[in-house]
This record gives sequence, structure tokens and C-alpha cells, in this order.
Amino acid sequence: MASPIKKLKIIFVAGARPNFMKVAPLMEEFKKCPEFSTILVHTGQHYDEKMSKVFFDELKIPRPDINFEIGAGNHAVQTGKILIAFDDVLEREKPDLVVVVGDVNSTIACALAAVKRGVKVAHVEAGLRSFDWTMPEEINRVLTDRISDFLFCTEDSAVKNLRAEGISKNKIFMTGNVMIDTLLKQKSAAEKSNVLKELKLSDKKYAVATLHRPSNVDDKNALNKIISTLKKVAGKLPVVFPVHPRTKSHLLTWGIPTGKIYILDPLGYLDFLKLVSHAKLVMTDSGGIQEETTILGVPCLTLRENTERPVTVKCGTNEIVGTDEKKILAAVEKILKKPPAKAKTSKFWDGKVSARIVKVLSAKL
Repeated sequence: MASPIKKLKIIFVAGARPNFMKVAPLMEEFKKCPEFSTILVHTGQHYDEKMSKVFFDELKIPRPDINFEIGAGNHAVQTGKILIAFDDVLEREKPDLVVVVGDVNSTIACALAAVKRGVKVAHVEAGLRSFDWTMPEEINRVLTDRISDFLFCTEDSAVKNLRAEGISKNKIFMTGNVMIDTLLKQKSAAEKSNVLKELKLSDKKYAVATLHRPSNVDDKNALNKIISTLKKVAGKLPVVFPVHPRTKSHLLTWGIPTGKIYILDPLGYLDFLKLVSHAKLVMTDSGGIQEETTILGVPCLTLRENTERPVTVKCGTNEIVGTDEKKILAAVEKILKKPPAKAKTSKFWDGKVSARIVKVLSAKL
């Protein structure tokens, strides 16, 4: 009697809010394949219920098989704790592949632990570059790509970046933006959200703001400057600001007044998607939100000097404005008078990215 075929064991890693939207469609697709068995590791890098638990509930992600509950800490503390904890998991589970997503501390820590044990690594959302080495995320991206075996790219610029860095084309796969799989799947569910009614907001009559980059929120003068600008925008139309826990802590510690800005706790995925979908414009320092607004056709002002997602600018919905008050206010005024042309999105941002990734890994493994 023939012995049963051994399933290939894959560990998926999620740690921070953006990871959950990328892991959800991947896990769903892999569970359709009998040749794979899956394990979900939640590092607990984002531990707040509104930054973590709610995403598992709304996106129907299976409960994590393992949760490190790492919690807050600086980059060295978080990365070190995750590295140690994940190495123990690798020793016990002996997986065939580790899948990491994005550019957070969990991404580089788990990829590094895996490759040092000879376990293959797949990086989803590879090749994105801001070319700004003051961003911790940029360091995480470059290092993760350098040690990964499978590099799944969201846009053409990512492929070009990897090739320019000397990475073999045999490792690079243009599969598209997996986060858009989640957005397209959940858009109709998000429309049922009552968040606009609860906040007494009207369609296209408000702006949304988000801030979490260290360069913007970990420096008192920088944060005060941006908040001052947002208050002036709020004089033109309501500004709704779901506040990241670290940003909120700094606002309170430094006593920075927020005026008429609508300050909210972090929202769940569906409420936030509804809020952004119906906004007149979005002001953010988030890479993922640049992509989401592109798909949704909502004007986006990026409060940074660069972006690792240039396709969002090329498509016409995203404008890099930095943190200069005059530039931000001029861009807001321009959108209020005449919104930008509708975006032309990549053919790979079609809701079928997870299936393409599974197809590649099925063939290669």
C-alpha cells in the first residue's frame, strides 16, 4: 500500500494591521489546495484590539495557531523578540516555506530566522523602494528581498528595482497587489457600514487623515506642524482622523491641540473602507492607503517626500505633497475645485493575485 503524500507545510506571518489584509486572501486560496497544510503565526506586533483582533473577525481570517503577543517596543526590542520566538516555532514545526508580507519588523525578523535555518522564504509585496534609508520600513524591505527565495511584486517598478539590485529574474514574479484582493472582495460588505451615519458625514463632503510614520509622529515639531495644517484644512471641510495608538500617545503627552479635527480611535477594516470610499480626499503617510485610494478613485495627498509605490502617482490619484503647509493647502484647494481624473489601475490589481501566487508556489515547490 502506497504511503500518503506528505503535505507541504507553510507558515504565514502576520504582525501589523496592513499584514492582515494581505494574509487573508492568501490563506483562503491555499486552503483550497490539498497539497498544502497551513499555520498562521501572529507576532502580536499590533496588539491593540482595534488594530488586530477586529481584522480577524471581519476578514474571516482563521484564528492564529500561534500568537507571540510581542506588543510595543522600539525596533530592536520588537525585532529581537520576534526573531527568538519565531526560531522556536521553526524548530518545532519544520515548515517547507515561510510566507512574509509587507515591510514591518515581523517581516524581516521571521524571514531572517527562516533563512538561517535553511527554510525557503516567500516575500509578498517585494521590490518596493522609497530610496529613503531614514525609513525603518525601507531597511526591512531591502533586507527581506535579499534573503528571500520567491519575490512577489505588486507593480512594474518593483520588478525593475529587484533586477537593478542584481537579484535573479528566476526569483521574481509579477503577480499584482494581494491587498486589492481583500478590498474588492469586501467592498460590498463595507457599504453596509453605518460609520457615515454615526459620524453624521455626507458623501464626498469630508476628508480623511491618517498618520503613523516615525518621521511625522515621533518628533514633536513635525507632528505639531502637520496637525496645524490639518486644522486649517478642517476650516474648509470636516477632517476625520482615526488616530494610531502611538500618534495618540504623542498628541496627549505633548499637549498638541487638535481643534475641530474629528479624532477617532482606529477603525475596523470595513468601517475604514467605507469612510475612505466616500471621502472627498485622503491625507496620509501610509503606503497601503495610497494603493487603496487608487483603486477607489479617491484623491490622495501623501504627507511624505517620497513613495515606494510610484504607480499610485502615475495613475493620477496620488500626489506627493510632503509636510509643507502651503503645498498641502494648495493641493486641497485644487481637489475641492476639480478632482483629478479617474485612475487607470494595473491589470494585475484584479482580485486574482492570491490565485497567481498559489499557482507559482505549487509549481516551484
